Amino acid sequence: MANPQSRSERIWQDLRVAPGAAANLAGRSTTWKGDDEFGDMSRKELDATAKKILAQGVEELADAQELLWASDSRALLVVFQAIDAAGKDSTIKHVMSGVNPQGVHVVSFKKPSTEELDHTFLWRIARAAPERGQIGIFNRSHYEEVVALQVHPDWLDQRLPPGPRDAAFWNARYDDLNAFEHHLARNGVSVVKFFLHVSKAEQKKRFLARLDNPNKLWKFSAADVAERKHWDAYMQAYDAAITATSTDWAPWFVIPADQKHVMQAMVVRILVETITGLDLHWPEVTDKEREADARARRELEAEPD
Repeated sequence: MANPQSRSERIWQDLRVAPGAAANLAGRSTTWKGDDEFGDMSRKELDATAKKILAQGVEELADAQELLWASDSRALLVVFQAIDAAGKDSTIKHVMSGVNPQGVHVVSFKKPSTEELDHTFLWRIARAAPERGQIGIFNRSHYEEVVALQVHPDWLDQRLPPGPRDAAFWNARYDDLNAFEHHLARNGVSVVKFFLHVSKAEQKKRFLARLDNPNKLWKFSAADVAERKHWDAYMQAYDAAITATSTDWAPWFVIPADQKHVMQAMVVRILVETITGLDLHWPEVTDKEREADARARRELEAEPD
């Protein structure tokens, strides 16, 4: 059995988009092929193994989050981006199933309000950033501003100065995103970004499964099929955005998303490694607090049973 740490390192290196490197989404598989340890497993065996790794990772993440909460010195911002039906909601649900809900805040950004449109596009994002001790999760995020809006430039209804919406315009937005995330990192907020990379065939399969299941119909929207017609444009926009914004302080990880439990196991592993790498420490108890604790112990032990 391979050492779990070396496995984590391999996953980290394989999935991370190195700063300055092309995201190359077209060249990345949406179905993880495994390595020497998992390569000969059937899909069913791999799924069962992934469930075990996920369960272990959920326990480790709960411990890591408790330390993050107690230390109250750092925060973690987790960004999820993907095409519809890639599994953002289910990944958040399963990966965060063991953590203390007081220490996690999930934000899903919808169409900007009138007030939000009167500010810069990062204003509402900055307001939602997690406080120290917290894990903040963006289920879709500031990257809609360079992905969805690049596919649909007519949605760009921010009150902006006049000018062309050309390559220079989008490059300036990438610069803004990098600067914003660098600001967060310098102020104790670690940023980790996941693109859940699902295939077009798998998306179709999941859409049809929702239509076939009365309990899942609420998750289906005909608008999602309309957006599917822009698949190539979305992939091109994601590729450009990830390439331009995967940095040392806010890396992108491209997660194969056709196998949900494998995807979730990868995400939880990366999150555990991220938090445990922050050099966090439990709060120190002062001598005065120790004396108070000792008095409390004596009082408790003196009580009659």
